[in-house]
Amino acid sequence: MKREIITKNSAEVIEIESLIRLLDDPDNEISNHVEHKLLSYGNEVVGYLENAWEQSFDSILQERIENLIHKIQFQNVKTELQLWHLGGSFDLLQGMLIINKIQYPDLDDLKVINQIEDIKRDIWLQMIYEMSAIEKIKLINHVLYSDYGFTGNTINHQDPNNSFLSHVLETKKGNQISLAIIYSIIAQKLDIPVYGVNLPQHFILSYVDEGQENDYQNGILFYINAFNKGFIFGRRDVDSFLKQLKITPDKQFYEPCSNNDIIQRVLRNLISSYDKQSSVEKVTELEELLDIFHA
Repeated sequence: MKREIITKNSAEVIEIESLIRLLDDPDNEISNHVEHKLLSYGNEVVGYLENAWEQSFDSILQERIENLIHKIQFQNVKTELQLWHLGGSFDLLQGMLIINKIQYPDLDDLKVINQIEDIKRDIWLQMIYEMSAIEKIKLINHVLYSDYGFTGNTINHQDPNNSFLSHVLETKKGNQISLAIIYSIIAQKLDIPVYGVNLPQHFILSYVDEGQENDYQNGILFYINAFNKGFIFGRRDVDSFLKQLKITPDKQFYEPCSNNDIIQRVLRNLISSYDKQSSVEKVTELEELLDIFHA
């Protein structure tokens, strides 16, 4: 998608265009200085860079322009993620939209938001006030998995696209955590208390009884497997899963986790996926994003 060039005064335009022409200077010191200067403009310079790429027949200049645009876009993602984290990370959808820009920097966020809203509306239209917790989940399951056709991507489970929200919404295929995120975002928009649980080697959802404590002593009525068409199960099944993995049960494996935890797990999944593809640069960038949460 071609970007609109941000209108600037003539002196700035001349400076930007002159700097771009110097990007292919054989003197590394000059080209590095030029790159640093252009990076300081941030998004404002991307449209000019794209125009220069289209008008150039110099493969070296085109490659340097591509790299520079990528650096600007990555810096945008990093800055947005830092602000989201420092701001309290309250909005999981916003966090996932930022992650989405790693692969789809030019995608309009509103398109993804509207897709989520469409699914929410279709569920809301069928909801009845007196529905029990189980009935509400069965309704969500029907709309998500029968009407919309969402399913776990079991054939190409390591595909990085399984972690990018826009791709999952378009293809209706995702991994455990991306499907669980879509499920929980929609449920919470409907005031249904469904939250992610950071289970080892799997990501599940919990239905939280917000009004009272219950047998599980942590307010959870039951668990949901978004990767398996919203299958409902109990604490004993989590116990059995951990026993099978030979992992000692821990409180964090049973209770809702924070949005920060969820985004970190998405980043780790992406690191694993790109590592298997030997995409060293991608892995390095993702690790830099992950470091935001440990600064």
